[in-house]
Amino acid sequence: MSVLLEDGANRLEAGDDVLTVVGSVDFDGAAALAEAGRHWLEGRSRGGRVAFDLKGVDRVSSAAVSVLLEWLRQAHRTGLDVGDVRLSAPLARLTEVADLNSLLPIVAPVEAGR
Repeated sequence: MSVLLEDGANRLEAGDDVLTVVGSVDFDGAAALAEAGRHWLEGRSRGGRVAFDLKGVDRVSSAAVSVLLEWLRQAHRTGLDVGDVRLSAPLARLTEVADLNSLLPIVAPVEAGR
């Protein structure tokens, strides 16, 4: 696993085919987070499969949703298949309220307290 970004509030790691975010994604750090993930996605081979793991996002934030949507757009532009999206329970509630779940290949969110 390699660290792509660490800014005190957030940590972005890349594994074989997974981008993992841990922290409190807010608008102050969202642009740098989106850019770091976008560059990683651009370097992937067309036709590859990727996943996004946001189980470690510990607060509800539309900034985190914006970053995720940017990564989904970049994956599409790069010709990648998004295998699944893993969300923390607070983030899953936000995507449900915003009616975004039909757009995301979401795996069951982490239960609160885990």
